[in-house]
Amino acid sequence: MDAGVSPVPDTEAARFVGVGLGPGDPELVTVKAVRVLSRADVILVPQTERAGADLGRAERLVRDLRPDAAGVLERVDFAMRQSPAGAVEPADSRTRQSARDQAAARVAARFDTGARLIAMATIGDPSVFSTFSYLAEAVRRDRPAVRVEVVPGITAMQALAAAAGVPLVIGDETLTLVPATAGTAALERALALPDCSVVAYKGGRQLPMMRDLLARYGRLPGALLGTDIGGADQRLSALADLDPDAKAPYFTTLLSPAVSR
Repeated sequence: MDAGVSPVPDTEAARFVGVGLGPGDPELVTVKAVRVLSRADVILVPQTERAGADLGRAERLVRDLRPDAAGVLERVDFAMRQSPAGAVEPADSRTRQSARDQAAARVAARFDTGARLIAMATIGDPSVFSTFSYLAEAVRRDRPAVRVEVVPGITAMQALAAAAGVPLVIGDETLTLVPATAGTAALERALALPDCSVVAYKGGRQLPMMRDLLARYGRLPGALLGTDIGGADQRLSALADLDPDAKAPYFTTLLSPAVSR
């Protein structure tokens, strides 16, 4: 902690809040999320190298919800890499960790210079594959007097199911969420269960692999693909109708309803 800066008193605990903005539709942002953003001293938004000076989806939403946010908005680097084909994927673990460490240091510095409420706005939910989880861990470790909170947001799988008019789960069905970037084993285990609805995130570049697995387990009919869910460019497709070699953006959601229906 900087010299001359007193610790945050327990009677007036500072707060670090992960604020879920939902899939991208401002009408799907909760009242609580808007209230926290309206009161925040600092609002962090994720920024990728590829975006450059362009506004990310989270930042656009925050500016829509809080027109005076420019003075409190700060972009946090979220390390990604761009392949020669133009697709965006996570950078290597060392680069990602370096970006997280820098973001955590920035959060600590803002608290040390007087911020009482710092919000990190994330698309979707802060508890689901979110950078906020790493920053929250660092804040708990380095600034234990700061209270860490989460305002949940509507997830892409919920928004996809709603847009397609297909229930995620009914009756005694189960639900499994799998990051397609983790490989085939976890996805295969879930697809093998006929009473399990399966959602795969981050699967744009893995579409051919996922298509093959879905066909193998009799799940290709009924499998849905959602891109930019909740945004102006939202696209819903039946996976079976797409070119077998097609690829999609990194942030793509696949939904395979339970086949037992």
